[in-house]
Amino acid sequence: MEEIKKNVCITILNWNGVFWLKKNLSSIIKYSNKAKVVVIDNNSTDESISYIKSNFKSIIIIKNSKNYGFSKAYNLAIKKIKCDYFLLINNDVEVTKDFIKPLFIFLKKNKEFAAVQPKIMDGKNKNRFEYSGAAGGFIDYLGIPFCRGRIGNEIEKDNGLYEQESSIFWCSGACFLIKKEDFLNAGGFDEDFHMHQEEIDLCWRIQGNNKKIGYTNRSKVYHFGGGTLKKGDWKKNFYNHRNNLLMLLKNLPLLDLIIVLINRLIIDSLISINHLLKLKIYNFFSIYLAYFSFIIYLPKFLKKRKPISKKVEGKYNIHIIFLYVIKRKSKFYKIFN
Repeated sequence: MEEIKKNVCITILNWNGVFWLKKNLSSIIKYSNKAKVVVIDNNSTDESISYIKSNFKSIIIIKNSKNYGFSKAYNLAIKKIKCDYFLLINNDVEVTKDFIKPLFIFLKKNKEFAAVQPKIMDGKNKNRFEYSGAAGGFIDYLGIPFCRGRIGNEIEKDNGLYEQESSIFWCSGACFLIKKEDFLNAGGFDEDFHMHQEEIDLCWRIQGNNKKIGYTNRSKVYHFGGGTLKKGDWKKNFYNHRNNLLMLLKNLPLLDLIIVLINRLIIDSLISINHLLKLKIYNFFSIYLAYFSFIIYLPKFLKKRKPISKKVEGKYNIHIIFLYVIKRKSKFYKIFN
């Protein structure tokens, strides 16, 4: 498809990910529809750069002088590269034939949408959805993210329930296509987040600009997860908690923010106690470290506040943890059908 070749840039963020590059890069090239492919390297110390140079002459490499994390690395690259659409994809994602085409067609056909994600399946268990994105992301009243296909830690099998294109609240950073214009108009990724939940914050701000976020079942990829931080890593727990609080501070109207933060303090205290009972000591402390960091960032983020009062797609007035833990509703379709 000539339009994809001219208008789409595939951007792959990498940090010491030569294992994943060897596993996935050839299929990304094969099914790229001849789109430009750029690897953004965050100062890797492994063989990533030499491997790319030896095996993929067509790939453009942007080598950063240090590890800028997810947010800043993508911001710098997207501002620099001349392209109308960017496919952001993790190095630990395995793609399928023609995976770009449905994403591109979706955005071309639906002008009110700024970004769209594919169906994201588990690379280790290919009949199940993957935690980070599944069939599209949403948040509840307290700002807790969940997905079609994943509530809490409960992952659904793909039984054909989410086979319709639709609006969602957030696209997974593992793989999504976005219009450069809308990315820049929303301010790009918040670089203070460093990594984790920056895509949710971005999608919220995009919706504040009266654009929509989409999901299409016509494209499918497989995400292995843990390419940078493994599941259960205390740093992942820290960034997810801290950044979620910062996102709420930026985007919620004042009254909602006060109510939500009071509730979140109670809920996160209970979660930390649960970590302690399970002897997950690092995760126990990571939650309190997240709140400590949140307080440090408070003056800076108060200046960033641009509350979004308009109703947006995919933000539900429910308490997902209550439904999941107390009412035992662990499937998306059981909550919303």
